[in-house]
Amino acid sequence: MNRKGALLVNLGSPDSPNPKDVKKYLGEFLMDERVIDINYLGRLLLVKGIILNTRPKKSAKAYQKVWTDAGSPLIVYSEKLLEKVRANTNFPVELAMRYGNPSLKSGIEKLASQGVTELFMIPLYPQFAMATTETIVVLAEKIIADLYKNIKLTHLPAFYYRADYIDVLSKHIKKELELLKPKHLLFSYHGVPERHIKKSDITKSHCKIDGSCCQTKSPAHDFCYRHQCFETTRLVAEKLQLKEGTYSVSFQSRLGRDPWLQPYTSDTIKNFALSGLKNLAIVTPAFVSDCLETLEEIGIEAKHSFIENGGEQFNTISCLNDDDEWAKTLAKWIDHWALTI
Repeated sequence: MNRKGALLVNLGSPDSPNPKDVKKYLGEFLMDERVIDINYLGRLLLVKGIILNTRPKKSAKAYQKVWTDAGSPLIVYSEKLLEKVRANTNFPVELAMRYGNPSLKSGIEKLASQGVTELFMIPLYPQFAMATTETIVVLAEKIIADLYKNIKLTHLPAFYYRADYIDVLSKHIKKELELLKPKHLLFSYHGVPERHIKKSDITKSHCKIDGSCCQTKSPAHDFCYRHQCFETTRLVAEKLQLKEGTYSVSFQSRLGRDPWLQPYTSDTIKNFALSGLKNLAIVTPAFVSDCLETLEEIGIEAKHSFIENGGEQFNTISCLNDDDEWAKTLAKWIDHWALTI
């Protein structure tokens, strides 16, 4: 008899905030061809010849600012979420990371050891991107093809539009807004290079990144990160009845000189402060767990920029983390999959 199980998969984290472990983690992350999508030799030269000789010490200092006694925030929150999901479903559920530990292989291994032959994998990314959902699915398929040929894999597609997800996210944001009462709410999403958007375009012609293609209905939207970010914002704003002009979208964490999705969060925050905005709140809906990009890049660096340039109140709205309703929603998705296939 087939046994069903689920695997939650997040991005990952170094094992510790010391430069050696950060270097190991960055090496695995940046050598992924779907993260830095250039030819192997070029990627090898860039990552191992340049980035890994300069960036680990700087990144380690950033990780040290947000590291907790229990460990990496992303891992800690993911583990707490796992326990709550388990409490709301009778099917076995495990946790894995695309990079670092616990590895994707170990997560599949744990479920296989429990007799699971039908696996429902949930990449914990609301929006699809080459460097997130796609790389998880590709690696999982390879591991299963190589080691667990008896396991049938199904994965949850991008869930940015699902009514239950939008409802949970909106309620979470609303609680914070009622306390903070900001003049403006910024939806900051992790950035990706513009070329990733065009590479993911299944029509090979729709995505122009011209301000209108994301609003023009197309099959390309199923895999368009930019469209899905703006759609997440639209759905939440509609749910919360946010007035036009009181919220906006930006993209953070750009790397290198190639054009990335704009407007850039760093520039947006600085310009808000310079224009006289005094009270700003930021939410980061590309992440379901608080991590370096939300806690340090936004919570520390972006806040410093806003205050330094004349802003006064800068508040970050936490990710869903181990929110009870979020855990129940994930468990519901698992149960629905298990009971309908």
